[in-house]
Amino acid sequence: MPYHIKTKSVLNPSIGDIYYKGNNAWTDLYDDRKVYDSESDANDAKNVTVTYNGITHTPKHFENAVVVSE
Repeated sequence: MPYHIKTKSVLNPSIGDIYYKGNNAWTDLYDDRKVYDSESDANDAKNVTVTYNGITHTPKHFENAVVVSE
């Protein structure tokens, strides 16, 4: 079963859902989303953290993102 990552747009809430398309990029086009073969692969991509100046955090878009099965 394929999976993808989605969240609500934080930059423009009127857009609604946006989809992760890989390489730290998001799209509002469903067909452009990145599809994962397994739920664990999608969760690994969603659970990314970034360390900057010694502080580790989850990027804003991933904080409320969910993995969805198709």
